[in-house]
Amino acid sequence: MRIKVGVIFGGETVEHEVSVISAIQAMNKIDEEKYEVIPIYITKDREWYTGDMLKDIDVYQDLNLIKKYSDNVILYYKDGSYVLQKKKGLFKSIVKEIDIAFPIVHGTNVEDGVLQGYLQTIGIPFVGPNVYGAVAGQDKAIMKDIWAEAGLPMTKYVWFYDVDYRKDSDSVIKKIEKLKYPVIVKPATTGSSVGIAVCEDQASLKEGIDDAIQYDSKIVVEEVVENLKEVNIAVMGNYENQKVSEIEEVLSASKFLTYADKYIGGGKGKLKGGFKTPIKGTASSKGMASANRKLPADLDDKTREEVERIATEAFKILGSSGNSRIDFLIDEKTNKVYINEINSIPGSLAFYLWDAKDINFTQVLDDMINIGIKDYKKRVSKTHSFETNILKGFAANGGVKGMKGMKGKLR
Repeated sequence: MRIKVGVIFGGETVEHEVSVISAIQAMNKIDEEKYEVIPIYITKDREWYTGDMLKDIDVYQDLNLIKKYSDNVILYYKDGSYVLQKKKGLFKSIVKEIDIAFPIVHGTNVEDGVLQGYLQTIGIPFVGPNVYGAVAGQDKAIMKDIWAEAGLPMTKYVWFYDVDYRKDSDSVIKKIEKLKYPVIVKPATTGSSVGIAVCEDQASLKEGIDDAIQYDSKIVVEEVVENLKEVNIAVMGNYENQKVSEIEEVLSASKFLTYADKYIGGGKGKLKGGFKTPIKGTASSKGMASANRKLPADLDDKTREEVERIATEAFKILGSSGNSRIDFLIDEKTNKVYINEINSIPGSLAFYLWDAKDINFTQVLDDMINIGIKDYKKRVSKTHSFETNILKGFAANGGVKGMKGMKGKLR
């Protein structure tokens, strides 16, 4: 019997379209002899849909077709199973049962622990990081603070809240200008280079902050690495075991890899139908796999070993699980290596980094699902509740009415 895998993608996030691309790439590569693939698409207005038509990217040119011909569902636990049940109709019938959820999502409200929290609450096994790993992997401020405490090498950085900037922008600017220009401004919890700007002076810094604040309430500013070489590596595993992929050098005409570089073929990809997703058959539909890169990266043995060591340590420190891509910045003049950030659920699931080590996409997906199953078994083996009679005792003491006489005891 095949394992029923519910691939969850989309969501209320600025990286919605990127998630669609990544998920469809993966659904077309999952081993169908071992797994039954069940697409679960979350629209930007947070409605969940399922149906085989959702495996075809052309469908997303007209969202009305999805709403008309696929099933609007909810996912919940019922009678020992995890089910997708129709939200509408007289009987609200069950459409599918799922054995394990596979989130292929990017960005806020989905990759950042929100979706993982729901899955963990209903108890379904799922692929990828748990709530804590997802939060730390999405919030660059939390991520960097954790890595800094562990002594991992990073560029100098500061972070602040939008409310503090609006109250006293001069104070925040003064704090930032303790760093050395140029600096790079980032929304703390977005990905895919959304809302990011390189700033050479105070005027451009203020413009960059104003833009970043549109996407997030927390902003990170860090020094730009001079003589930059940007390299990425993927790490597969969990806190117990990790293995590393090949290392790539990313190539961009900009000072950082832009959204266009990653997903719109350097801005040259064609978009059709008014939907902001590259269409199957164009270079743009390949997602991160279409970005310009040198693979393997041109690194000496010492630097390669350092990147691999820091990557596995960073992955473990955050409690990551599944398949993450970790990005590094290298100053080619000094050969100094800085860890930049982790992508807990990377675009295209970084399959091209594993392919360079002769591990194909189908095997990557199989490994990720197996890790998710192992994580679930470990999670349920732990004690999460106690059999107590505290509520019975509470009732015996008069319930809510008895609270007045217990005030002193409860302090």
